[in-house]
Amino acid sequence: MKLKANPRVIEHKPSSHGGLYSIKSKKTGIIDYSSNINPLGCHPGVKKFLKKQMKLLSIYPDSASKELRKNLHWYTKVPEDQIVVGNGATEIIYNFCKAFLNKKTPVFIPIPTFSEYEVATKLQNCKVSYFKTMNLNSNIDSFLKKIPKKGCIFVCNPNNPTGVLISRKKMQKIIQTSKKRSTLVFVDECFIELSDQKQSVIKDLKKYDNLFILRSLTKSFGLAGIRIGYGIGNKKLITILNNIKIPWNVSGIAQKAASAALCYHHNYLDKSSKIIYKEKKILRKYISKINGFTCYDTDTNFILIKTKMKSNILQKKLLEKKILIRDCNSFRGLNNYHIRIAVKASKENKKFIKALEAV
Repeated sequence: MKLKANPRVIEHKPSSHGGLYSIKSKKTGIIDYSSNINPLGCHPGVKKFLKKQMKLLSIYPDSASKELRKNLHWYTKVPEDQIVVGNGATEIIYNFCKAFLNKKTPVFIPIPTFSEYEVATKLQNCKVSYFKTMNLNSNIDSFLKKIPKKGCIFVCNPNNPTGVLISRKKMQKIIQTSKKRSTLVFVDECFIELSDQKQSVIKDLKKYDNLFILRSLTKSFGLAGIRIGYGIGNKKLITILNNIKIPWNVSGIAQKAASAALCYHHNYLDKSSKIIYKEKKILRKYISKINGFTCYDTDTNFILIKTKMKSNILQKKLLEKKILIRDCNSFRGLNNYHIRIAVKASKENKKFIKALEAV
């Protein structure tokens, strides 16, 4: 039988990402610096809570995630009918593109950035244009001039992999300019909780109906193994996204874990931020002293580094020492002399510095 598939699906090339499953290695005890997860990991209270939820394994989850959306309303102060929950933030990116973009939609993306925006938009046959910048704060005016009419722009804030945080004031300029041109603005704030939450545009939702915000519990709350993310927008937009998501898209265990994590967020996020600030400073100090390595400024829990040797070779050398880094060659806008590392706890960071010094 001759199969006939959508041409865009046939041409589709999945993005490459970090994580322990991104490599083929039989080594045990590898320290994963390629995934930007909270250095404290999952809150111990969440783990304790989940042990009591095993009965959920034989029960269909709530397809509407009502309890979780209620807790997200408490956490974000956004009405429940303006929140959509996804099987990880990435599912929401693809559903958003499927719902609102098509071949006539011009898409504008500053690069380097998270690759799934490009991949998801191209799956909808969109024409994508790029704006090369290592720091959008420094050339925001040029960016504003190139925002398309009746299109969609994607902005990761703080940006992955550069770690740059765009101020709320400048984000408002982007949203305002886009609104005048009838263009949607997709703002990915998955790392904002490990940066400066005051720069979030979540309070601007009432003012701008062209704004959509993506959040994740993966990075900030250490729930990478339980896929859970959420999106926030106007009621009409969210209703459409809730209508097109598949039934039972988020497991009952994931919903409970997310709700528990939100309950423990105060001290947990404060403690995480203090560790990140302290350890990031130490990492940048010692890495910059090593000949051939330059750290970029960063506002969040990971560091982009320009290297003296090809990133794939450096990755292999460090993997021999049980250290996994992110080879950034796959990021559009970067070359094979860039790597990214997560900020981890002191004990692990000392091992990383020692390993890098020995390369």
